[in-house]
Amino acid sequence: MKIIIARTAGFCMGVRRAVETALDASNGQDGPICTYGPLIHNPQVLDLLKEKGVPAISEIPEQGDGTVVIRAHGVPPEAKEALKGAGFSVIDSTCPRVIKVQRIIHRYAKKGHHAIIIGDRDHPEVIGLNGYAHGLGHVVETLDEVKALPDFENAILVAQTTQNVHFYDEVKAWIASTHPHYLTFDTICDSTEKRQADILSIAQNVDAVVVVGGKSSGNTQRLAELARESGKLTFHIEDTDELDLSRIKHLKSVAITAGASTPNWIINKVYRFIESGTASEKDLFGIPVSALKMALLRSNAYLALGAAFLSYACSMLQGIDRWLIPAAVAMLYVLSMHIFNHLTAISSDRYNDPERADFYDRNKWPLAGFAFTGGGVGLLLAYSQGLFAFLVLLGMSLAGLSYNAPVIPKRFFQGRYRCLRDIPGSKTILITAAWGTVTALLPALTSDNGFGLATLPALIFACGMVFARTVFFDILDMQGDRIVGQETFPIILGDKKTIRLLKNLLVTLAVMLPLISALGIFSSLGLLLWICPVLMFTLLIAYQNHLLLAGVQLELLIESHLVLAGVLALTWSLCIG
Repeated sequence: MKIIIARTAGFCMGVRRAVETALDASNGQDGPICTYGPLIHNPQVLDLLKEKGVPAISEIPEQGDGTVVIRAHGVPPEAKEALKGAGFSVIDSTCPRVIKVQRIIHRYAKKGHHAIIIGDRDHPEVIGLNGYAHGLGHVVETLDEVKALPDFENAILVAQTTQNVHFYDEVKAWIASTHPHYLTFDTICDSTEKRQADILSIAQNVDAVVVVGGKSSGNTQRLAELARESGKLTFHIEDTDELDLSRIKHLKSVAITAGASTPNWIINKVYRFIESGTASEKDLFGIPVSALKMALLRSNAYLALGAAFLSYACSMLQGIDRWLIPAAVAMLYVLSMHIFNHLTAISSDRYNDPERADFYDRNKWPLAGFAFTGGGVGLLLAYSQGLFAFLVLLGMSLAGLSYNAPVIPKRFFQGRYRCLRDIPGSKTILITAAWGTVTALLPALTSDNGFGLATLPALIFACGMVFARTVFFDILDMQGDRIVGQETFPIILGDKKTIRLLKNLLVTLAVMLPLISALGIFSSLGLLLWICPVLMFTLLIAYQNHLLLAGVQLELLIESHLVLAGVLALTWSLCIG
């Protein structure tokens, strides 16, 4: 089955801003935090905020304490003042597009203009907008209600930012023909317009549409309405347990779209649910291919293989013949540390990759034993290469094991940075440094030649590819990492700047490898290995342009660049041998 995810699916700018504001406040502020009304119309996000100690209040108390976050939909001005008067510290996370409409209504209300607001009467955004009209607002939901309004001397026409575009066009046309002196404003958010146009276009080419999002979300409801009006089989769901796969299993194509308040992890969860539940299964030696891919990725076996292959490639770059034991050490170290990392970071995996979190929950003891055994054997192999190699690997192993553990006891330090994971960007930096050490430095350290001119560029290549791989996954996992307070590079820099950083890094590697080989600093293998950063660059562009979807296939492609380095090195070795 062909599965398409709409480019516009998921958080809009205003919702992302509101959720990030609330999460950052919960992760970084002391004292009680709450939201005035549900922050957004998505039950999973609201449950998540409640779990993190950010409940929603529906009434303004006489005496408040701590911080209150104003919802993305906005509130009437008197509600904001009442919150401040109660003693709350107020963080306004009203969507900037909604603020723009509020200001239009307020400006013209001061001039005596009536405000005709096209929207859902009970929607919180509309209630907030009406508050800025200061008694001159008129909320209407149908064209008949518009026609029933009295003739005003002066009036403005605005719409709820998530209103149906075609309906608002119909209202504007009637107003223009009957009340040309009224001032009309195009206040529907361009994100809403694009989302609605997107689903109308996609629906023409698929057999069914799955709309993911809160049942109380106005923009999500309108997406479902448009999909149904297209004549296609349509499902409006909040989570996978509401989707009956038996009704779509026989279809050739399905589109997934989502409302502006639907987080990425729910969209990805629905995509993987449909993908795994409708795939025509193929076997390899009697084992389902999908299960085989999943086991290789979830257990980190494929990643560990990539470490061994990358170590072999770095050894060949440096002209090191004794590569087998360093490659085995790299494989076992990476396998051990990444298993431990996932075992201690299940909280973010529950949002980024629920299947992976479930896999580690179900198999935590066998995986822990596997990781301890692999780490122990890796240390023994390192010791066989010398005491210094053993101490280096032991130090990195202890650093990896203590990454999520508080290093400074709470009684001595009450601040934020009590463990390595609290340092912004530390996860990516430590992973990159550890991989560079075991794949490029240890082979040189344990060889007869020792460190040479080729060691530094080999280290740069290994670190560069691992940094790109790790940050790529950080981009995919942004929402889950923000939820648990993990400050990765994409969260610090933003996804656009991070992608630009990766592109520049990969271009640098692609230029460096053949250049260093041409200068004779290391072997001619560099002329082949430039393929790895070029293909990673291509993969990044494909993801950026929505040509590849987050899922098992993308994970496999990202990890395969490390395996490819070893395959290219082996091919080169056989050719020159």
